[in-house]
Amino acid sequence: MTDLATAWTKLETAAQDARDRCIEGLFAAEPARLDELVVEAPELLVDLSKQPWSLADLTLALDLARAGGVEAARERQLAGEAVNPAEDRAALHAALRAPFGSDYRAKGEPVSAEVDATRRAIAELAQAVRSGVRRGATGLSFSAIVHIGIGGSDFGPRLVWEALRPLSPQIELRFAANVDPADIAFTLDGLDPARTLVVVVSKTFTTQETIANAEVARGWLRAALGPAGDSHLLAVSAAPEVAKAFGVPADQIFGFRDWVGGRYSVWSAVGLSCALALGADVFEEFLAGAHDMDRHFRDTPLERNAPVLLALAHIFNRNGLGRPMRAVVPYAQRLHLLPNFLQQQEMESNGKRADIHGRPVARSTAAAVFGDAGTNVQHAFFQLMHQGTDIIPLDIIAVAEASEGDPANQAKLLANAIAQAEALMVGKPEAVVREELKTQGMAPADIDVLAPQKTFPGNRPSSFILMHRLTPAALGALIALYEHKTFVEGVLWGINSFDQWGVELGKTLASRILDELEGGQPGAHDPSTAALVALLKRR
Repeated sequence: MTDLATAWTKLETAAQDARDRCIEGLFAAEPARLDELVVEAPELLVDLSKQPWSLADLTLALDLARAGGVEAARERQLAGEAVNPAEDRAALHAALRAPFGSDYRAKGEPVSAEVDATRRAIAELAQAVRSGVRRGATGLSFSAIVHIGIGGSDFGPRLVWEALRPLSPQIELRFAANVDPADIAFTLDGLDPARTLVVVVSKTFTTQETIANAEVARGWLRAALGPAGDSHLLAVSAAPEVAKAFGVPADQIFGFRDWVGGRYSVWSAVGLSCALALGADVFEEFLAGAHDMDRHFRDTPLERNAPVLLALAHIFNRNGLGRPMRAVVPYAQRLHLLPNFLQQQEMESNGKRADIHGRPVARSTAAAVFGDAGTNVQHAFFQLMHQGTDIIPLDIIAVAEASEGDPANQAKLLANAIAQAEALMVGKPEAVVREELKTQGMAPADIDVLAPQKTFPGNRPSSFILMHRLTPAALGALIALYEHKTFVEGVLWGINSFDQWGVELGKTLASRILDELEGGQPGAHDPSTAALVALLKRR
């Protein structure tokens, strides 16, 4: 078997040939290209044939995956071993979406029974709220839910709601994450406290932004309902005693364990708001779709394993070709928050400069991820994608069949998604542009000026992910696909994908500066920071 260093060298050396290689030409040179690079996974079809690698490069990438221990790391994670060594924790989000009666263990401790109990409690509450059995302090049924969290306690639930909200017009779900007072003010505006549940989500129940917003919401409830307003408060936390001290009734606190990482937590009680607003059956279907992707990741050979191949395509671009950015464009308005979710998923997980042994990483890690919903962004950053000086690989996510709206519009949407992938790859050569301008009667001197500006170099890679319909199961499978992709990349880079120390420093400094802004003694800062603090205190 090839050792890891040799596998990296072979792949990175081979990638140099891909810099000048014509992606389109690979289809004629490799008759099996579509067979090898289009794979089916639960609820999804993943087409990697427009990536810059040849099938020989794919073989080298698979050799890298094996040499890097992807298969063994996959087994360790799913077995509940401490794959987060810095915090000595498992990363067992797969247990949260497994069928009832499973036997997952976190560092040897059985956890499935506890997970099952929480899921049943969530389902019971969702049924009671949605049926009107569970009512507010004044006897009115609930018509709105306010979800308060930040980071992983916000991105996942918000994405799920935006993607699936047409399934449940019965209850409105709103979110507040930013400590900017406008956020919670806008969220509460127009709601009736007597008909609103507030769900506060915080792992420690000490997160500054979340608790600040929770205090505002609690005050809003109490102002309208008196002490009974606390009965409208629900909490999701790994620190239930702290939540209870805040004022949340003990029987309204839903817990989760420390092996549930924030950006992997939507499958846990952190998804409570979604279960309440969408229904427990919808939430369970969402979990089932993710579990099916877990099984695919666990059981499918690397050659047909969608998360592994998607990760290797990214690594080929990132490390082999030195491309530091990647765009994600869902051609589905309901998925417009997916790029935001993936920014945290990938950049917080793998934005690391030290490996698991504390040494400097040997090569570049996570790419910068950006994007939004197509077709609108075709009028924003696609100019850069097609004709900019940097090549930016693109993930396109499309839905074959719309669940709402005009089918004719869906056909237009799909036409744009497919066309953009084709245009990025084939481009438009300058010779073709010159001939067109000549046919239009343009003078040769003007053609010399305009033709280079209208030329599309092409040879720009994309991945195309297609789901039949945007169902709860398909959404669960899509999110799990990217979770496993991110994990595979972290394994090959030798980093810990499950810690996030980079989040801590700014939060620590913010606490110090807040004390100063509120009248505390000036602290030691660089001159620029000290000047800003002094300016704000004077004002």
